[in-house]
Amino acid sequence: MKRAYKIELNPSEEQKIKIHQTIGVARFVYNFYIAHNKEVYEKEGKFLSGMDFSKWLNNEYIPNNPSMKWMKDVSSKATKQAIMNADKAFRDFFKGTKGFPNFKKKKNQDVKAYFPKNNKTDWAIQRHRVKIPTLGWVRLKEYGYIPTNSVVRSGTVSQKADRYYVSILVEEEDKEVSRTNNEGIGIDLGIKEFAICSNGYKFKNINKTSTVKKVEKKLKREQRKLSRKYENLKIRNKKEGGKATQRNIQKQVIKVQKLHQRLTHIRRDYINKTIFSIIKQKPSYITIEDLNVKGMMKNRYLSKAVAQQKFFEFRKKLASKCKEKNIELRVVDRFYPSSKTCSQCGSIKKDLKLKDRIYKCSCGLIIDRDFNASMNLKNAKEYKIAKN
Repeated sequence: MKRAYKIELNPSEEQKIKIHQTIGVARFVYNFYIAHNKEVYEKEGKFLSGMDFSKWLNNEYIPNNPSMKWMKDVSSKATKQAIMNADKAFRDFFKGTKGFPNFKKKKNQDVKAYFPKNNKTDWAIQRHRVKIPTLGWVRLKEYGYIPTNSVVRSGTVSQKADRYYVSILVEEEDKEVSRTNNEGIGIDLGIKEFAICSNGYKFKNINKTSTVKKVEKKLKREQRKLSRKYENLKIRNKKEGGKATQRNIQKQVIKVQKLHQRLTHIRRDYINKTIFSIIKQKPSYITIEDLNVKGMMKNRYLSKAVAQQKFFEFRKKLASKCKEKNIELRVVDRFYPSSKTCSQCGSIKKDLKLKDRIYKCSCGLIIDRDFNASMNLKNAKEYKIAKN
């Protein structure tokens, strides 16, 4: 079974320089491929594939431009992967699934350096460190997270908010999981409460806690500071003829990035703990609704709250964990009236509004609408099996 891990690194100063070089070259090559393809298309009306661009870059461009030989100072595989990532971005654009590829910006720090496994000694894992091609042994911030007997297939090193991470794909032995005879669980996801289960378990909305609100308040304050620094830079550029330095802007950018990362970690950790709590009950199956998140995001009153809940990430991780534990994950159609259907008699209350938090049926049932929905999801007869 293949499994992905992501963990923070603690590299030496020399290793940091090498990571910066590799990420920098990967970003440059990615952007160069997009810019060159634009130029080729405007002149000749054709698309240059990633393989053709790689040949042109190594056999023609770099030999004829000695000043660009610094691109050869890093792993050629990392450079090649950056080109193929840009190639995929173009192909997705041509298919109509995504927009036109954007240039990677240095300040966003969203470029990864890919390190493939060419031979058995390229990658190795120990309890407290990992061996990465061209970097050597790099210490880990967290010990024992990655099983030492795992076989590494590939990996990437990334930098975000002044921190360094390694993401690796490993091959692990399949573990036999005993099937249980427990009942299934229906899960209704929402805004008021993050998740309500048919067995009575409730998981609160983490975004309403004081911890998240404090970080969000601080983030707004730091973002305003950053905005003022950019405005001051424009004024100084006018006075100094465009030669004004950015001074402490980059430091402020990192402050903002760290706060964004803090919020991401809080929400991700809560999702992981929620899934763990659900899975440890060992249900025979789990049923969720195929939420129309894209449609919900169009509601300007709910879009922010929906984005903060990370419903897609929850479903993706739940599907992965269900596959690992051999639990069937059922997905009910988004048009299934789980909230409007009475879980006791089956009648549908068509006039139920979003503001109605209590479900009252003519059969005498009075129940919380979200708990009622979770019961209906649990008992749903029409569903699809989720694919991980």
